[in-house]
Amino acid sequence: MNIVVLVKQVPDSGAERTLRESDHTVDREVADNVINEMDDYAIEEALRLQEAHGGEVTVMTMGPQRAAESIRKALSMGPDKAVHIRDDALAGSCALATSAVLAAALRDLNPDLVLCGAEATDGRVQAVPHMLSERLGIAALTGARKLTVDGSTLTVERQTDEGYEVVVAQAPAVVSVWDTINEPRYPSFKGIMAAKKKPVTELSLADLGIEPSEVGAAGASSAVVDHRGRPPRSAGQKITDEGDGGAKLVEFLASEKFV
Repeated sequence: MNIVVLVKQVPDSGAERTLRESDHTVDREVADNVINEMDDYAIEEALRLQEAHGGEVTVMTMGPQRAAESIRKALSMGPDKAVHIRDDALAGSCALATSAVLAAALRDLNPDLVLCGAEATDGRVQAVPHMLSERLGIAALTGARKLTVDGSTLTVERQTDEGYEVVVAQAPAVVSVWDTINEPRYPSFKGIMAAKKKPVTELSLADLGIEPSEVGAAGASSAVVDHRGRPPRSAGQKITDEGDGGAKLVEFLASEKFV
């Protein structure tokens, strides 16, 4: 199988994240950037499929030069090679523009299966897999907690709030996964050393035939126009029961429109 795994470098969700005053976007320069957590599970699933069915696993990311760190981390888990889409004009791209760029690169790779995390922790839009499916004209099997491959038939258990749905499609397809699908492996020392020698192809917008005006903040379909820091937590309101505590409580709830 020819498998492409989409990964994204994001600010660590366990650390403090801030927005820049200039354009109200996440300040990635000062953040502790890591591979998006859900993408680790997509990489692991790709490697398990490769072990079972053979083929090749390619990691693909879109991001600035520093995203190369996440590429090498992903390669250290076991994938064969990587594609890094890098262009200064991409900064500030919305989900629509991101999907257009990724789709252009995927067409050249012609994968049997595109794997990715169900969401990115910096945006949590959960829309890019569906957009890629539409742009590529292939099936979208999203929110998978289990993936089974039988020849060209793909079957997933799609995780829902009530349980799961069984969805079947033919390859090629886009499959997004949740963290319930597997347990990602840790890179070995051998894998870390081998990752340094694995090929990484860099692509620009010109290579993909996309105009700079179509991407980035200028071409975004949405924008943050203002932001404010979270206000400090207040001490709340204390009610002293002097025989009328119940009435005071109801009065407070009514003022907050709870009753």
